[in-house]
Formats: sequence, C-alpha cells, structure tokens
Amino acid sequence: MQFADYETRFPALVRALKNARNTNRMSHAYLLHGDNHRLREDFAVKLAMLHLCDHRLPDGSPCGVCAICDKLQRGVYPELHQLRPSGKMRFIKVGSRINPDPNTLRWFEDLFYLTTNSAYAQKVGIVYDVDRMNQEAQTAFLKTLEEPPPNTFFILTTGNPAALLPTTRSRCQTLMMLENRTEFDFSGCPELLNALAHLSFKARGRLAAAEHCAAEVIRLAGTLKAQANTAAEQEWSNQLALSEQLEPAARKRIEEQFQAAAVAEYLRLRMFFLSAMHTWFAQLYLLASGATMEQLPNPDFFAAVEMPASPDEDFAYHAMKFADELIFNLRFNVDESLALRTFCLNVAVMA
Repeated sequence: MQFADYETRFPALVRALKNARNTNRMSHAYLLHGDNHRLREDFAVKLAMLHLCDHRLPDGSPCGVCAICDKLQRGVYPELHQLRPSGKMRFIKVGSRINPDPNTLRWFEDLFYLTTNSAYAQKVGIVYDVDRMNQEAQTAFLKTLEEPPPNTFFILTTGNPAALLPTTRSRCQTLMMLENRTEFDFSGCPELLNALAHLSFKARGRLAAAEHCAAEVIRLAGTLKAQANTAAEQEWSNQLALSEQLEPAARKRIEEQFQAAAVAEYLRLRMFFLSAMHTWFAQLYLLASGATMEQLPNPDFFAAVEMPASPDEDFAYHAMKFADELIFNLRFNVDESLALRTFCLNVAVMA
C-alpha cells in the first residue's frame, strides 16, 4: 500500500503523525497496534519513511521515491535493523551478553551501538510481533527504550498489546490501526473454508464424507511449509543478494536470519490456518445464536456457502469447542494429521 492509502483508511492517525513530523515532535518509539499483521508490518516501514524522508511532499507525506524511501521499502536501508520472533517456539529471547545469537534482543540492541561508515546517520529499529518477546527480554529492553542511542527511531508492532509489560507500553506512543477483522492471507484458505462447509453441512453422520474432508484439511496444512519458504525467499531476496558481497561472517549471519524467518513464517501461517478453522465455527455459532451476517468480523467466510435457514446452535457450539480442543492439543508434541482427522470425525458424528 502507498502512504496515501493509509491516509484514506486511517485519516485521523495519519493526520496526527504528519503534524508531529512537521513540528518535529515525533516520538523516539512507537507501539503499532493492529489486528491485520500485513498492514502493521507495512505501515511500520511507511512510518520510518515519514520520519526519515528529506524530500517530503507539501502536505508532509514521505515522497516515496528518494534514496531513503526507496531503500526502506526494499529493506536494504543500511541502518534498518529488524527483529522478529524465531525458532520453534516463535519467541524473541533475550540472548547472552557476549556474542549474542542473531534474532535475540541483545544482538538487536548491539546493532545500535556499533560505529558505522554509512552515509545514513539515522538508525531505525523495527520489532515485529513484540508480544512474542518474553518477559526477560522485555525487561532488558526497557533501558534502551527509555534512553535510546542518538539518532535512533524504534517501531514495535503487535496484535496483542496486553501481553506486553506495562513498563514496555509506557515507553512508547501507541498507534491504533484496528479494523475488527482478521485477514487470512495464506494460500489455500478458500479451499479450507470449502472443506469446513462440507464438514458442517454435508458430512454430519457420514464418516466416509468426514474422512474426505479430513484428507483435504490435512493436505492443505501440509502446504504451509512450502508457502513459508517461498514467502521468506521473497522477503529476503534483496538481503540475500546483498550478502554475496559481504564477508563470510556477515553472510552467515544473514543466512541464519533467513532460516529463522522461514521457520517463524511457517509458525505464523500455521497459527492463521488453525485460527481460520476456529473462526469458521465461532461465526457459525454466532449465526446460530441470532447474529446477522453484517455483525460478523469475517462474513466473507460464508460468501460462497449455501447456508441452512437456521444453523443448529447445539451443533455449532460443540463444533466450536472441538476447535478449541484442537488448537490446545496442537500446542504439544502430537501428530498433527491425527489431531486434524480426529477433529473432523468428532464434528461429523454429532448428527
């Protein structure tokens, strides 16, 4: 999205930010709270452009075409440092004080205290999904947030600010980008919704049909890793190409970050996959309880579905509870395919 698109979508927010920039009153740290992960990640870069652009338009917007804006949008601005959840638990850990591992809080902090030969004096730090930073890391980050190094600008993004320490939130200015809906942007989402519709309305009491639905859900879940690898390759293409010109140690660091990004993206897609399943049955229960389509956060889920005149409230409630149990069970070391198949069969036998 272009900066002007955000001004149309969130006019009060953008107007306040432009006014702050025009009067040199921007905060050194922002907490960007949004329920659409793509929007908050993209806007974090646009916010950095607003702060750093030296060729702003007459209305105060970043130009989008100067060297700084271009490098920020392509992710190759020399002093842009990014921190994301990584690893199998998708956490941001504090890291050791000496030679901290990449993608840890102390590694991230050290980047802002290094002397650089870059022509760009302003440093930008973006922490994505900061709610995945454990308490130890948040506590360690407080001093840097309160007394940042010179010429440093921090942007923290989150979809769950309640998971942050009050002291972390208090050191940032919060920006709200809420739309009261979730964008399920993984490939295969329409096919998943079609399988859940078949499971809900045509497979009840029919085990063979339920097994067919389970096989489709399991197949779609199996595509998430390939999607994650492709997304990570696209996101890191510029950095990986640039790494070929760097020393081996720096190149290895970028490759490790790329691998961690691929794992984290898979976990994110998996979370959205399971959330889509739960959202389907939660919204079905809302409809069965008397809610209208217009009152649903994601009414598009049912756009291509032939719905019964009055959904079965008891069925919808128990199916939603099975979805709760599925998500809970998958937090542990269980066979995913078996868990998904058991879920589909449990829903089907509630005839």
